[in-house]
Amino acid sequence: MQQKLTDQDLISAVLAGNTKVYAELVKRHERFVFTLALRFVKKREDAEEVAQDCFVKAYRALGTFSHHSKFSTWLYTITYTTAMTFLRKKQLDTQSIDDEETGIQLENQLSSYDANEIERKSAYVYLNQAIALLLPNDAAIITMFYQGEQSLEEISQVLKTEPNTVKVKLHRARARLKEKMQLILKDEVKELL
Repeated sequence: MQQKLTDQDLISAVLAGNTKVYAELVKRHERFVFTLALRFVKKREDAEEVAQDCFVKAYRALGTFSHHSKFSTWLYTITYTTAMTFLRKKQLDTQSIDDEETGIQLENQLSSYDANEIERKSAYVYLNQAIALLLPNDAAIITMFYQGEQSLEEISQVLKTEPNTVKVKLHRARARLKEKMQLILKDEVKELL
């Protein structure tokens, strides 16, 4: 039985000239990089583009990886900065909330939660719906901490801030997530009462 190579082993192999093993690093981290990118850019196609850019940037900069942190932390830092750059470059259309069409779109979006009864029973679906309603930074912190299992210190490296600041931001993001969950689940809560 062959022992699974660590990220560090794979990086060393790539730097030694075996570029084919980089595919294994991509395979290990692609799902989470995509999820994190999606939390920021909101559209699947854009998230795929950002994720691809992240892996290209990581490959080109692999020689600069210092091994002082986990590879995943370094990669998520690249993901964060790439997503932020993407958002800055992309001109987002904004509309007034007083616009009647916007109100109809919001009403259609909220009513779409009721569209599929089977999906409504899934806590995972509810959670992802609530995370999608969060601001990108809140969604990213929640995603990195809970789904990516990154520590406060690792997240602070990604966001280039102090761990205590991350702790406060995580606490606030949890509170906002709770509000979004209550918004989504208000009908279910009424049924239980």
